[in-house]
Amino acid sequence: MAQNGNSGRIVVNIEPELKRRLYATLSMSGITLKDWFIKSAATYCAEQRQPSLICTAGYEAKQSGHPSTVQEECAKYGEGASVNRADRPTKKYAVVSMFSGCGGMDLGFIGGFDVFGRRYGSLSFEIIWANDLNVEACKTYRRNVGREIVTGDVWELLDRMPEKADVLIGGFPCQDISVNGKRAGVNGKRSGLYKAMVEAIRRIRPRVFVAENVKALLRHNEWLKQVVDDFEGLGYSLHYQLYQAADFGVPQTRERVLFVGTAGGAKPYVPPAPERNAATWMTAQEAIGDLEDMPQNLKINHIWSLANTSPEQGNRRLAPDRPGYTIRAECHGNIQYHYRLPRRISMREAARIQSFPDKFLFMSGLRETERQIGNAVPPVLAWNVANSVLTSLRASEKKNV
Repeated sequence: MAQNGNSGRIVVNIEPELKRRLYATLSMSGITLKDWFIKSAATYCAEQRQPSLICTAGYEAKQSGHPSTVQEECAKYGEGASVNRADRPTKKYAVVSMFSGCGGMDLGFIGGFDVFGRRYGSLSFEIIWANDLNVEACKTYRRNVGREIVTGDVWELLDRMPEKADVLIGGFPCQDISVNGKRAGVNGKRSGLYKAMVEAIRRIRPRVFVAENVKALLRHNEWLKQVVDDFEGLGYSLHYQLYQAADFGVPQTRERVLFVGTAGGAKPYVPPAPERNAATWMTAQEAIGDLEDMPQNLKINHIWSLANTSPEQGNRRLAPDRPGYTIRAECHGNIQYHYRLPRRISMREAARIQSFPDKFLFMSGLRETERQIGNAVPPVLAWNVANSVLTSLRASEKKNV
């Protein structure tokens, strides 16, 4: 039992099986027990007035006799409760966000969140303008990212964008490119919206831009060439490559291509080095195992689809010893099944597989939440990319001193 005293030494006895699991998990994360404890203790003390929604959900529901709604929970904890601003540095780089969705990429660039027992520190970025067409996604964005987002057609909002920004980011729609989409290509009604990014970059002239899309874009030379030519035609040095999200600590084999453009004279972008490989990827059971025995709870989005089996891709069952499969946006209830339980995965479990922290609450019903989660850029992947962008920006400043 831990004792209070003047010494900094703490001794705690735990069950051997829990100890084994703890050391195994820490080994996978590459962090020592001492560092993990110090960070966890500091986070707990700083956030004792803002407990984890997952941890408090069952207790509060039991005490009140009825579960609260997501909206009631948000009112209780306050707008933007998922983002800890206390550790944000003072110097900021201004960011314009397009096709922001519920805020996965934006959260990654801001940083300051905890997931899977790890702290993803605050970064020197500030979102100064954001936009999305989906009203429901914007509700979720406002609650979790903690700032205003403009709802509407991006083409009609170009004149309302800031005149200047250091960075422009966005995951342009992929429905016309995806293997599960209509395959109309980059000139389709949805995926052709990347041209709005091109126009925004031309007007704002950010020092760096980041554009995300599906792997299928790399399979079509004509579509890829058009996108590359349009971005490079703006006078930017372009780097693009395929990222495996599981390599960066996301428990999902999600592959996405990211285009990163740097302005003339800027330090070239160097992509982040993978933290894991196929032998050390985080598994589905590691990511969501603690939710197995938790009943449905609306206030933390722990609800699941009751859709019957169908021939759709979503009928795959998770494997406990490997990462989750790609979370789709348009699965129409046919989201993948739990690896052990006789049900589909819950929205909270899907959010975990996308690396959203537990305090990130989705402000919609099940179908809209499915769409928001599936469309999002995993925050942990975005955080790693944002660190590399930050390195490029700072190196450019040193170079020009």
